Amino acid sequence: MQKKLTIALLALCSSSVVFAQNPKTDANRQEQTANTMDESAFTFTEAQLGEDNEMTDNITILNSNTNVYASQVGYLYSPMRFRYRALNQKYNDVYINGAPMNDMESGQFRYSMVGGINQQTRNVDFALPFENNNFSMTGLAGSNNYDFRAGSMAAGNRLTLSGANRNYTIRTMYNYASGFNSKGWAIAASVAYRWANRGYVEGTFYNSLSYFFGVQKKWENGNSLSFSTWGNPTERASQGASTDEVYWLANDYQYNPYWGYQNGHKRNSRVVNDFAPSAILTWDWDINKKMRLTTSLFAKYSMYKSTKLNYNNSDNPQPDYWKNLPSSYYDVWGQNEARLRTSQAFADWNTAVAWWGSKENRQIQWDRLYYANRQAAQNGQDALYYVQAKHNDNLLTTLSSSFTNHIGKDKLFNAGFILGQNLGRHYQTMEDLLGAKSFHNVNTYAIGTYDASDPRVQYDLNTMGTQGLGNLVYEGDKFGYDYNLNVRRAKIWANYAQTIGHIHYMIAAKMGYDNMYRHGHMRNGMFADNSFGKGKHADFVSGGMKFNGTWTIGGGNALSLGLGYEHRAPNASNAFVSPEMNNDFIKNLRNERIFSSELSYQYSGSWLHANLSAYYNHLTHVTEWQNFYFDDANSFTYVSMTGIKKDYYGVEFGLDFKLTSFLNFKTLGTWSEAKNINNADVVYMNSTKNTYYKDIVYNKGMHEASTPLSAYSAIISFHKSGWFIDLSGNYYDRIYLSYAPSLRYGKTLTTMGTKFGGIDTDGNYTPYAQSEGKGGFMLDASIGKSIYLPHGSLSINLMITNLLNNQRIVSGGYEQSRSNYTVNQTTSETSARTYDFYRNPKKYYVNGINGMLNIAYKF
Repeated sequence: MQKKLTIALLALCSSSVVFAQNPKTDANRQEQTANTMDESAFTFTEAQLGEDNEMTDNITILNSNTNVYASQVGYLYSPMRFRYRALNQKYNDVYINGAPMNDMESGQFRYSMVGGINQQTRNVDFALPFENNNFSMTGLAGSNNYDFRAGSMAAGNRLTLSGANRNYTIRTMYNYASGFNSKGWAIAASVAYRWANRGYVEGTFYNSLSYFFGVQKKWENGNSLSFSTWGNPTERASQGASTDEVYWLANDYQYNPYWGYQNGHKRNSRVVNDFAPSAILTWDWDINKKMRLTTSLFAKYSMYKSTKLNYNNSDNPQPDYWKNLPSSYYDVWGQNEARLRTSQAFADWNTAVAWWGSKENRQIQWDRLYYANRQAAQNGQDALYYVQAKHNDNLLTTLSSSFTNHIGKDKLFNAGFILGQNLGRHYQTMEDLLGAKSFHNVNTYAIGTYDASDPRVQYDLNTMGTQGLGNLVYEGDKFGYDYNLNVRRAKIWANYAQTIGHIHYMIAAKMGYDNMYRHGHMRNGMFADNSFGKGKHADFVSGGMKFNGTWTIGGGNALSLGLGYEHRAPNASNAFVSPEMNNDFIKNLRNERIFSSELSYQYSGSWLHANLSAYYNHLTHVTEWQNFYFDDANSFTYVSMTGIKKDYYGVEFGLDFKLTSFLNFKTLGTWSEAKNINNADVVYMNSTKNTYYKDIVYNKGMHEASTPLSAYSAIISFHKSGWFIDLSGNYYDRIYLSYAPSLRYGKTLTTMGTKFGGIDTDGNYTPYAQSEGKGGFMLDASIGKSIYLPHGSLSINLMITNLLNNQRIVSGGYEQSRSNYTVNQTTSETSARTYDFYRNPKKYYVNGINGMLNIAYKF
């Protein structure tokens, strides 16, 4: 596990209270206290924490006091990594004590930052996209504000023991909160440990310690000062996606190609170490009964390391590499030439199937890698196989302040500012040489394009040595790349809400400034004059406005209309063409333009609560960036797509029927569309050559991936005499996989021609349809009992997910980027490969039946 750092952090924070829009609520009641949610809503799943695989996007955590649909989907759909309205998680703004928590480089908030401190995350305010709040202009996918003040924690002791068959198998938690004493002091503390020798997926493990400590002091003059610090040092092993052919060969939808045996023991090649110690100091000043001022300073130092098995001038060691698969010998699809379906090819297919029958063969063979490295060392060669580690270390500090003023009986005004800076260090180290004796800091992908003595193959000209062999790399040393992405940000915001008779309206606005630049710590040979040291700065001015109006018709009926428009600065993580190699910004880097709208109906009655919403969001000037290994070119490729236009629209509904005093029936669901509506400009560069290539990527119609665009549920809830039983049936559909841009370049489609379907007979480009995953039905259940004891209370809760063990539902995945043909470099003739990459996307499947038993004693 990573070394724990002891750092002193100060912070001053704004109290935040959200107004969850309700037509029956007047402005005097719009400043609400944090909503204390139940245990299940904040027992974060591994999908919510972003810890179940290498998916880049976390799900959206969402809730609402008044919206049936929004109050359920955040936790209910988490096994599918559901994202609200299919929006990227960067559009869901997260705050703690009013201070922004989203990473300033990627825009996303990683919920693993608060993993294990469930009781602290129960005090939270939610605001849907067109609801007012006291801490920001609400984000496109909503905003959340967690209250981490010690005085806000429920007083008492709580001891929790949990058993599960998920990413971890054992969890223990102890929470203490004193509440305010007669002198105005409050203390809260928490410690938790989560562990698994083997998680749900074979080859994985989990080891995590979480802590929280907070202290608060209140004075009679309306001032309050609180300090909170927390962290979650975690070491865990990962699962990789694979193809349906591999899942069939392994007879296991949870097959994991990332592990193998070493000296008879299981070893995982993808191990993550993650620790983000954080602290916040919060000052609240109640100026009078109607005005409140809060100011905050927050700091976090996050350390993230992820290992990966790599190779150098040798065969790919991944067991599910395409050349190891039976369908690379015999055309199982029967679509290509007869030469790919000979009797010998079929015999080779059978041999490969038999080879896969051995469990040892279908996992990483660590002992063979060590043997190969020892042989190479005897011949004076560098390591053929090694484990590298990618590091992302960030120091984030923010200063924020907000002011709330109740103006008369029916008016509420909020305003605030945020200042922030993020220093992000990105580098790669040698984790394990696997028995090898040497390795040089040289770009071996470029050798061939350039001679081995050419300085352009050097990763760092500053340390290449007098003989030009490159710096020797030992375990723990940096190699490949080392740079900073630094971001500075300022933002002001305000909102105003008023109720006039049956009409309630809200107006909100914000304006911001972003500055970003790269600072290189290696002088890359391909970009000798543009990789080392501080690069140029890019500046962006952003801003936007939102309006919402609600008409209370009477009889429990209400109509709402929301409209918004904003310019959003690009994220630094998408702003550079190839940040691992040089300082160049993407060409035509611009603010995103976002138009948002929503029309909603709500009914609140004695036996029925109903919501129906329709929304439409239109985004332009969107920039997306990818970096992946491009097998066709035997190199890493950096892909920047600009000028993308996207449409997000759909309907959401929720109905809550109160059948009896103890029995409720709910039904809810969404049908949504989220897709590109134009073809994007693309610039890409391969790590084998310092050349940028411009093209058009024909990605019109490509959908947002790895989240269900259609989801429907029916829930029956029984709550009586301390018992609660919930049964929910959920159906998921229209799950798209991440598309490969390289398969849809104009140049690629031209090369494919009519022979491989890239162009039709009329000369029009016909790009591949986007790959999809199979949806399906999932049944979840929970049962619990609360028992009051002479000294405290005991609660027992069993939550079961996927009760019917339906493991055929795809939760996400991606297309492979390699083409289905080869090109003769002499004649330019194309020939079909035996293996069909397009028909073999890599997928993740949901876990089978899994659950968690919680036993909590409060005293």
